[in-house]
Amino acid sequence: MSQNECSRRVKARSVSGHPSGPYRDIGALRVLATCLQPGVNTLDRVFESSVCRFPHFDCLGTRDLLSEEDETSEDGRVFKKVILGEYRWMSYDQVYKEVRAFGSGLVALGQKPLKNIAIFCETRAEWIIAAQACFMYNFPLVTLYSTLGGPAIAHGLNEAEVSHIITSKELLETKLKSILLEVPRLQHIIIVDDKLKSGSEYPQGISVHSMAAVTRLGAHPENGTSVNPPSRRPPCAADVAVIMYTSGSTGVPKGVMISHSNIIAGITGMAERIPSLGEDDTYIGYLPLAHVLELSAEMVCLAHGCRIGYSSPQTLTNQSTKIKKGSKGDISVLRPTLMAAVPEIMDRIYKNVMLKVEEMSVFQRTLFLLAYNYKMEQLAMGYSTPLCDKLVFQKVRALLGGRLRVLLSGGAPLSAVTQRFMNICFCCPVGQGYGLTETCGAGTISQLWDYSTGRVGAPLVCCEIQLKDWIEGGYRSTDRPCPRGEILVGGPNVTMGYYKNKQKNSEDFFMDEKGQQWFCTGDIGEFHGDGCLKIIDRKKDLVKLQAGEYVSLGKVEAVLKNCPLVDNICAYANSDESYVIGFVVPNQKQLLALAERKRVRGLWEELCNNPVIEEEVLRVITETALTAQLERFEIPWKIRLSVEPWNPENGLVTDAFKLKRKELKSHYQNDIERMYGAK
Repeated sequence: MSQNECSRRVKARSVSGHPSGPYRDIGALRVLATCLQPGVNTLDRVFESSVCRFPHFDCLGTRDLLSEEDETSEDGRVFKKVILGEYRWMSYDQVYKEVRAFGSGLVALGQKPLKNIAIFCETRAEWIIAAQACFMYNFPLVTLYSTLGGPAIAHGLNEAEVSHIITSKELLETKLKSILLEVPRLQHIIIVDDKLKSGSEYPQGISVHSMAAVTRLGAHPENGTSVNPPSRRPPCAADVAVIMYTSGSTGVPKGVMISHSNIIAGITGMAERIPSLGEDDTYIGYLPLAHVLELSAEMVCLAHGCRIGYSSPQTLTNQSTKIKKGSKGDISVLRPTLMAAVPEIMDRIYKNVMLKVEEMSVFQRTLFLLAYNYKMEQLAMGYSTPLCDKLVFQKVRALLGGRLRVLLSGGAPLSAVTQRFMNICFCCPVGQGYGLTETCGAGTISQLWDYSTGRVGAPLVCCEIQLKDWIEGGYRSTDRPCPRGEILVGGPNVTMGYYKNKQKNSEDFFMDEKGQQWFCTGDIGEFHGDGCLKIIDRKKDLVKLQAGEYVSLGKVEAVLKNCPLVDNICAYANSDESYVIGFVVPNQKQLLALAERKRVRGLWEELCNNPVIEEEVLRVITETALTAQLERFEIPWKIRLSVEPWNPENGLVTDAFKLKRKELKSHYQNDIERMYGAK
């Protein structure tokens, strides 16, 4: 069967026969999958099973730090650069011994089973070791994004009544130290770094330990790890494994309670979509582990004997900000076969490669574009192009190590242009997924051989998806040609609900007559004839204009993001106004070129505030919108160019780079009043 025929093959269908569903994967019509191996129903058992099967295989790897130096740029700013060595690996057996000893050490420090413990740390091997120790000893693990602000961190730690926290030296100094007095229950801080900074002052009643010291404490015979620790009370499947605080695009962070069985069901569903997963695979871990996408991906790897090499967005590629010119980024050294990425990162790779293509000689550029278009046609017909791959795309492929066989995309919608580019240039299928913290990151993932764009695939074997009519927004399951409605996800991967938040639980979760948990996502989707889902809207993004027209802000943004001048955009509309406005983060290279064409001179800030430039960008954006057939009332009438990019650090987007509309609104309040004529 050619890939083209595979793409058209039915992948899921409605179990009830009704267009609203519920839809299930063809392989799970009778019963939903709940675990990878019968009886292995808690996370400590999943890991123990891998340790028994792969004791001497590499498990977790970290690069040696050879040296650090400061580099001064032309404008006088100082950047930290690092030179890193090879990856140093711990085997599954070594990791298991560390996990047991660290868990036992936490018990010796007074941590009790079923009592919450927090981790607030960057993605690294120690994060997973600490997490596995908590799963083994049945300490529910509270996770917090490292980009959260002080009040949000304090809220999470107090709500979860945490007395022990695992963190890094840097986050302790930059984020935690200033709020310690606001978290009165906190007694023990465990630092994952090797060396403790002596002489730092902490409030009375707080002790600071290194992870190594806690591990040594746990390895003492009297603490009982030598045989079976007396204090270890193993978890059961229904116990809470993780309370994951989501930064959420609205309000204070909510803690999502995730049981052992929830995570296991989720990773069972995900693993089914990745063919021949096993001990020959290498995964690169660099996304935040406090995010459900990364935690699930790493759990999938650990359950299948893969090895995980750690990285960070600042050291990922040879061009990354912390990598010294001429030395190698993590991906070139590790050469992974598996990788997860959020669209933001893939869009960046796409733009970088396309800039390089522009700098090629005419002959090289023509050859590249010929090969690109030829391969696009061949893929559409279901054929491969080995010669093109070898002659033209090998160099591009090397940017991500050259061995990548599966790229998983999640966290936000991936544009069709970027998805096609990754398929063609990296000679590697992109599995686009849809899931939420509330569904353990599991919902749908597209089949790897399905090269259609803009869709998120069929439901995973662990869950089913129902469409609920949303009359106000004009979406019904009886719509033609595709049934449409709000996406409801049901199954063993749907989490237990929000921590200490009964009201929100009754709004967003419900249990059906068969005792199955469901989550109402607030996203609007449509099911195609082959059983694949496409996300088309979001309930919260719909605004009614003064004249009664509904505008989907998300849809407007998705269209305008394809404009080369736009790096990011937030559409905004007020119900008592008759038009849409927008805040735009312009693409630096494109905007400078535009300024040159218009003969406008000035610093970056002056260009962004220049009315001529603003008008010109609006004109180009309007053209993009009309080409994509947006309605006139959906197109922004006025825009504001942002001098600063939006990132999780300045709090205008979440860790997955989703817009935080509330924060953006208050950030641009003066501009909103200006653009709406300050009535």
